[in-house]
Amino acid sequence: MSTGLSLDAASLPGQSLPWLQDFRADARVQYVAEGLPTVRSEEWRYTSLASLQKKTFTAVAPAASNQVADYHSQQLLADTWRIVLVNGQVDQRLSMLEGLPEGVRVMSMAAALVEHEALIHRYLGHAMAAIKHGFIALNSAGFSDGVVVHVPAGTVLDKPIHCVHSVSHAELMVNTRSLLIIEENASLQWLESYGGIDAEYLSVAITEVFLAENAKLIAYKQQTESSHAYHFAGMYCKQAPYSCFTQHHFALGGVLARSETHTELATAAECELNGLYLGAGRQHLDHHTQITHAQPHSISREYYKGVLNERSRGVFQGRIIVEQQAQKTSSMMANRNLLLSEHAEADSKPQLEIYADDVKCSHGVTVGQLDEKSVFYLQSRGLDEASARNILIFAFANEMVEKISHRPLHAALLTAVLTRFPKLAIQPVVG
Repeated sequence: MSTGLSLDAASLPGQSLPWLQDFRADARVQYVAEGLPTVRSEEWRYTSLASLQKKTFTAVAPAASNQVADYHSQQLLADTWRIVLVNGQVDQRLSMLEGLPEGVRVMSMAAALVEHEALIHRYLGHAMAAIKHGFIALNSAGFSDGVVVHVPAGTVLDKPIHCVHSVSHAELMVNTRSLLIIEENASLQWLESYGGIDAEYLSVAITEVFLAENAKLIAYKQQTESSHAYHFAGMYCKQAPYSCFTQHHFALGGVLARSETHTELATAAECELNGLYLGAGRQHLDHHTQITHAQPHSISREYYKGVLNERSRGVFQGRIIVEQQAQKTSSMMANRNLLLSEHAEADSKPQLEIYADDVKCSHGVTVGQLDEKSVFYLQSRGLDEASARNILIFAFANEMVEKISHRPLHAALLTAVLTRFPKLAIQPVVG
């Protein structure tokens, strides 16, 4: 696979900075030595990248096509600020950032490396220093652009910032790196959507998050890549005392998609991770989470659901680590999977590593099919079998959609979920 590591280094942002040259050189050495992850790695045992290894992608970003404009028009959400990346580059013409609160910075990574070098140097790579694998090395060695958001202390944004990632050409590798820096007592809603043309391409997107004391982040991710696309994205978070991190993740697209979320909680920090993945055809949707309770009195809640049809495969690996000094930790993890076909597959691996003795931790996993008694009950009320099954499937999935408080996003996600159950006469309402 052509990874773009042969791209002229001079074309990458910030290459005049010695520290960034060293950062990229170290990553390049790691990638050349190790390559992409394989199933021999325990954390990748359920996800083979053999099909990806046979593909050829280029990291040269062409001009956007008309299809990208069509994709953007479909992704526009009311009541948001917007920053758009086309083929891995921020497009200021399609972005809309007027009216941001005073002191809030939202800019391309390329611009931030020029205008705020010290800030980027302070944070880049520090939320994931201990996490190493081929995709991270690939991203660090050759990210083309990304988004930097800096929310100053005490600032609360009253609506989300929507980051739209889109791809306009086949056989393209899009490689972006973003930073979210939220200072003390500040709050941010961050929404990411991923998509592009109906063709083969590779998206690699890494976001590092830094939450200062009593800061708050609500992050939404809508992954609707092409049915032929490959997708890897990771969000890696450092939480200071009393901070709060909530993520809602919805995975519907991609032929092979992997998402990682890792966070480390300091004293009395809180974390909530929610996810829904809907698989069809031969889709492979992999989710890997790691919550590290590093200090006492922290709280985490994690709830992922999967609906898998035809020959699709869903993977959930959730790991909770409670360090020895993290007494009074409270943590819960659950994964529920609904199989709609005898050929669909769900692999779930919850892990608890507890080194403290005064904690409350639990996990649970279920994998099953629709309850035939419930199907029969709905049929006895006048519904045909297909509609009865669709209603039950929708009810299972909609629990995660109902957690979304931003009404335009809620309506968009509801529409996306309903496309999987066409016999339901439900119309989303924005209110």
